[in-house]
Amino acid sequence: MGIVAGLDSSPDFTRIVVCDADSGAVLRQGYAPHPSDGPAEGTRPSDVDPQAWLLSLGEAAGGGLLEGVQAIGVSAQQNGLVPVDSQGNTVRPAMVGGDKRAQVAAADLIDALGGREAWAQAVGSVPQAAQPVTKLRWLARTEPESALRTASLLQAHDWLVWQLLGRPARRTTDRGGASGTGYWSAATGSYRPDLVELALGHQALLPDVLGPWEAAGTTPEGLLISAGTGETMAAAFGLGIGLGDAVVSLGASGSVMAVHHEALVDSSGMITSLADATGMHLPVVTTLNAVRALRGAAELLGVPDLQALSDLAMKSTPGSHGLVLLPYLEGERTPNLPHTAGTLAGLRRESMRPEHLARAAFEGMLCGLADALDVLRGRGVEVRRIFLLGQAAELGAVQACAPALLGTQIVVPQPADYAAIGAARQAAWALGVQQGTVQPGLPPVWQGAAAQVLEPGEDLPVGQAVRQQYVSVRDQTHPGAFRS
Repeated sequence: MGIVAGLDSSPDFTRIVVCDADSGAVLRQGYAPHPSDGPAEGTRPSDVDPQAWLLSLGEAAGGGLLEGVQAIGVSAQQNGLVPVDSQGNTVRPAMVGGDKRAQVAAADLIDALGGREAWAQAVGSVPQAAQPVTKLRWLARTEPESALRTASLLQAHDWLVWQLLGRPARRTTDRGGASGTGYWSAATGSYRPDLVELALGHQALLPDVLGPWEAAGTTPEGLLISAGTGETMAAAFGLGIGLGDAVVSLGASGSVMAVHHEALVDSSGMITSLADATGMHLPVVTTLNAVRALRGAAELLGVPDLQALSDLAMKSTPGSHGLVLLPYLEGERTPNLPHTAGTLAGLRRESMRPEHLARAAFEGMLCGLADALDVLRGRGVEVRRIFLLGQAAELGAVQACAPALLGTQIVVPQPADYAAIGAARQAAWALGVQQGTVQPGLPPVWQGAAAQVLEPGEDLPVGQAVRQQYVSVRDQTHPGAFRS
């Protein structure tokens, strides 16, 4: 079909990959950090001038990177709210990331609609501080003049697509991006404008929601721009995950997401019911403590880095000589224990050795993620294979423990910007549909990510015994934390 590009505008940088539209082979790459000075300097960390995204995009695309490209897909950080006035200008800097300023607004919104169950039924998720709907409530309460000027609502990838197309009258988004707003339902595929009014105090124009293979438009130069999507959805699409696959992401916090055939309603708030970039659904469960538990253990033990902690943990044995770490160092979301602390159980004289504590940190982190997986499995989500992402996935102790503790095949892809690759694949899909070479419901088949595959094998019974040891301590310490 030709050449396509995908750009990933993350919180810190823009990365662009140029790919062969048929095979997905990466031909060229560009990178640029977002400018750290300029219009946004001195503003609060969660306030960002969107022009910074355009500046780094231009720098990343320099040197003729996009020469010969026929279509572009856009992936961008999720939950970045860009309020726009009636003239198309930004009302204030974009509100991005997990904005802690909006925590009170989230609780306020939950009560205003009648509780968590009402929100779960309405849009498939319970308001969190990061979501655009909650940021709208914060805006209305804290900056009422800005709220009154807000005429339309965009997210980061919506705004970038709109800019690339020359700011046309029509503004667009996709199912994936819309599903994270808190005012669009993945189950019904429609907006809830009443929730926008509940949060903002008045109605606002919302972007049209495009199908996965639809194009947002064509630039004056003839470049096709696909629908775009959020980073999570783009990364899943770039990895090529499908039914039976889950992705476990190891950041400071952790997340587990899986492809499913229907939206899940969960009044507990543990499941966020997102849509993916293919027309399916992508339920996500988040833990607040993943790699931060490893870093805390490394500091406690006085080892210099996570690699040293992993090496130390490998000197212990499965079960850490009876030590169990509940890694709830920042409170926890799964299970919902926001005000709790971590617990170290099973201390005996023979277990009080550095290598056993190091191993307990790895086992505790992975058992916490296994809890998140069980939330999805308990709702009928099939998990036959897990893609393990994040720098910590390369650690020997993670790879030694994960297959048996998570109970299935583990795939560790080689590091790559899968969000940018997923955006490029979406561009190839839109281009192929336009050219008549690809079916609307069938995305182009690209070569899968190069990866290491780990099997639980004969270690599975031991791993499940370790997991049961963890569950016993969890249930004794926090009875009823997981509802049956």
